Amino acid sequence: MPHDTIVPLTLVLGGARSGKSAYAESLLAGPGAVYIATAEAFDDEMRERIARHRDRRGEGWTTVEAPLDLEGALRAHAHRADGSGAGVLVDCLTVWLGNLMHAGRDVDREARSLLESLAVPAVPVVLVASEVGLGVVPENAMARAFRDHAGRLNQALAARADRVVLVTAGIPLVLKPA
Repeated sequence: MPHDTIVPLTLVLGGARSGKSAYAESLLAGPGAVYIATAEAFDDEMRERIARHRDRRGEGWTTVEAPLDLEGALRAHAHRADGSGAGVLVDCLTVWLGNLMHAGRDVDREARSLLESLAVPAVPVVLVASEVGLGVVPENAMARAFRDHAGRLNQALAARADRVVLVTAGIPLVLKPA
């Protein structure tokens, strides 16, 4: 299967500044695409990052902000009764996990709900997540819990996804199907 073929569910993984978001956007670019953003602009640096992402995407996208209610946003946009739309991109699941932990939410329950909401989407869905398991073991319990939650979520999503792509230095490597 060529890497640019649209499939029902794609998981795009990579490290920080690996090019994963730009690659994921290239899979769905076009009129009617929905971008579900999980980041919140708490400071000037983050506002600038968000602005750069929006500028890169251009005007063909509808942006939905869902820092916590990702399941609701997916149900609203990936399960349209008429199947209309170019697809849905979620960027980024790792940020979403951090948001959940910061808000004191039950991360395991929210992850299960997310997986349920991805059952048979009516439009293609592309999920972006950071691969956090390649670095050193974090020194504190909260950081280790975050890494563990992210690793378990990535594994569960990879098992469910039709395609999994690892992006490193801007180069996509299709892991599934191999």
